[in-house]
Formats: sequence, C-alpha cells, structure tokens
Amino acid sequence: MKKLTAIAAACATVAALGAAPAHAQQKFVTIGTGGVTGVYYAAGGAICRLINMNRAEHGIRCSVESTGGSVYNLNTIRAGELDFGVAQSDWQYHAYNGSSSFANAGAYPDLRAVMSLHPEPFTVLARKEVGAKSFDDLKGKRFNIGNPGSGTRASMEELLGALGWKTSDFSLASELKADEHGAALCDNKIDGFFYGVGHPSANIQDPTTTCGAQLVPLTGPAVDKLVDGAPYYAKVEIPGGLYNNNPNPTPTYGVAATFVTSAKVPDEVVYTMVKAVFENFEDFKRLHPAFANLKPEEMVKNGLSAPLHEGAIRYYKEKGWL
Repeated sequence: MKKLTAIAAACATVAALGAAPAHAQQKFVTIGTGGVTGVYYAAGGAICRLINMNRAEHGIRCSVESTGGSVYNLNTIRAGELDFGVAQSDWQYHAYNGSSSFANAGAYPDLRAVMSLHPEPFTVLARKEVGAKSFDDLKGKRFNIGNPGSGTRASMEELLGALGWKTSDFSLASELKADEHGAALCDNKIDGFFYGVGHPSANIQDPTTTCGAQLVPLTGPAVDKLVDGAPYYAKVEIPGGLYNNNPNPTPTYGVAATFVTSAKVPDEVVYTMVKAVFENFEDFKRLHPAFANLKPEEMVKNGLSAPLHEGAIRYYKEKGWL
C-alpha cells in the first residue's frame, strides 16, 4: 500500500509540473440503466466495456448503475447526478418538451441525445392458466404495472388512459421492478405484467421457459390512437419462436431505447464515448442479441427528439452520417 501511495504521489507531482500528458487525469462517468436482467443494463455495460478498454489513453473511466429506468435516469441526469442514461424514446421526448410525466418539472432544454439503440416493443406476458388472447382479458386480474420511475410504468399509464381504464380495474395493480415480475408470475402472485424491453430478453425467456407464460397481443383502437398521435411510437411484432411456448408472432407497439446525456457533459467525453462504440461496432453488436441488427446510420437519428450532443455531432460528421 505504501508503495502504491508513493507511486501515486510521484505521478501527481509529475502532472503538476506539466510533464505528464493531459489524458493521464482520470474522468469518471456513470451510465444509468435499469434492472440488472434487462437490456438497458446490458447496453450500459457494453458501452462502458468499450470505453474502459482504452482508458489509459483517454483518461475516461466508465461505470454502470442499475436504476429504476427511463424516467429516473432522465430526472437524475437533469439533477447532475448521472452523466449518461438509457431511456425510452417517448420519455426522452417528454423530458425535453416538459410534457406528460415531466409537466410539473417543465421542459429540460439541456437534454441531449447521443444515439438510439435497440427497438423496445411493449410486451405483455400472462400466466398460461389465464388463457389471455388480448389485453382486455387481463381486466380484473392481478397485474404488474411497473415500478414508479420507470419508463414502463409511465407507458403503462398512457395505455390505461387511452383505454379509459384505471389501475383499480385490476384486482391487484402491483408495482414490482422488472427483476421481480417474472418470478412473481411463475409463483402465481400475479397473472400478468407489462414491460418495455428489447428482444430477446432473459427477463421474458425465464418465465416462458419456467412456467409456460404466454405473450399477449397489444392491438385495438386504443393502440391505434396512441401510435397515430405520437412520432415516437410504432407498431411492431415480437417474432414467433423467439421464446419457448410462443410459436406465433405477437403484434404490439413500441418505442426505441435511446442513449442520452446533458449539454453540460464535455464534448470530448461524448466524442470519445461514441467513437469507442462505433469503432468497435461489431464487438458491440455481439455483446447482446438485441443489438444484432443495429445500423449506425439509423442510430444517429431514429427515436431522437432531443438535439444531438455536440460531441456526438462531431464524430457523426467525421463518419459522413450527418
């Protein structure tokens, strides 16, 4: 320990004399993600892994924090307590514009987009014993609406509003985190849950394998109204055969996962981060199956309603993507 302390002191002295390169000074950044079994956590980990590979050169050390999800990440970036975060494209829009769940806080003009990531279909999973063929079949059942602070919860509330439902229309409206709802389903504590997630997801794979849980379509006039009325929603399908006991495609709607930051984060930090991802892009895509079909040209524009950060713009222009 004394030897390490002496080395550190010597390095500090050299840096103070100007003999050490500027990049020797460490810059710590944190990415807010979601539950540890979700794709947000995997995305944050993948980005940090690529950044940290060359931290001796650029001096940036990246860490991942498991959080409550999109809304939490956006609020915490605004408070200056997170540098980066993963958020659903709809909640990026609402945070920047001060709408929906962000109406009381007001618009956040310093929010900046960095890139979009994987598509996130809204996914409804139900116990096979329920025999649900549509979301209407879950009315009066025990249903997990998501934890407060998550994008999933906020999107669930928007869907309920479009349907004209209230949480009291369920016999139980639980507020479990994403890491908890699969086990609760298989333990017969809830009948179903709603979750915005990239596919394939271990969070969905586990209950479909363990207790034969069934994907439930999300379609109908309320969904049509939501998709037609918002630029960040799109109709999608969860492919058939992706999960055990679910051989057919499941129609639904969804958003995109996006990577965001604040205008106050230095340009060089953001530039270094996007460079680390895109100059190791094949490695990045291999770090999770949900990233397999990503294309850089789409990631710089899809689902981004806040302005791009200047550091990201610089790199994207160098690559000819803007």
